Amino acid sequence: MPANILVIDDEPSIVNLISSYLKAEGYEVLTASDGPSGLKSARAFKPDLILLDVMLPGMDGIELLSRLRRESDVYVILLTARTEEMDKVVGLTVGADDYVTKPFSPRELTARVKAALRRIQTGSGSGSEGGVLSSRHVRIDVGARQVTVDEHPVELTAIEFDLLRSLAENRGRVLTRAQLLEKIWGGEYFGELRVVDVHLGHVRQKLGIPDLIATVRGVGYRFEDESL
Repeated sequence: MPANILVIDDEPSIVNLISSYLKAEGYEVLTASDGPSGLKSARAFKPDLILLDVMLPGMDGIELLSRLRRESDVYVILLTARTEEMDKVVGLTVGADDYVTKPFSPRELTARVKAALRRIQTGSGSGSEGGVLSSRHVRIDVGARQVTVDEHPVELTAIEFDLLRSLAENRGRVLTRAQLLEKIWGGEYFGELRVVDVHLGHVRQKLGIPDLIATVRGVGYRFEDESL
């Protein structure tokens, strides 16, 4: 079955351009031109991926995303203007998986979408497809995609799970942001390294023990939970 993609943007020229490229790849595309109709479409259409403009009439993209995240973990790529630096950071904090800066190349955006859908369908591709990664505090059931900390379940998004899994599989080794981007977002990723920092910040908060993931300044991150 072709993937379903929802494009929420109030600029007809951008919507038409994006839609034509995505449809050429065989995707089913639905569009919405304002925040309220976009949220309604997301709930009804249940897309595999959403392209979401930040500046929308009726309800901006950040508010829409905040509401959507209370009920869905659908993959969301924000579309932001070059000057909306704070919106990028806030969007990632609220729950966006990635962002693309306007003006963008439709080919680049299509490649980003394809890489995201491939990751959604197959996982990050690192390590085995099953098994359990256990350490003193953290237990990661790879096959079930479940995480517990000191026997308490922790709810992670797909990207957060894959980041934690990649670090745990390389316990004691430093993984650079570029390595994590390639593992999780795919080799076609053209975005910025900060997406790794923001998502790992969420992982640390949810684990409740920040020291389990160490920041190696200027290099990357290392999983430091003790082995059993």
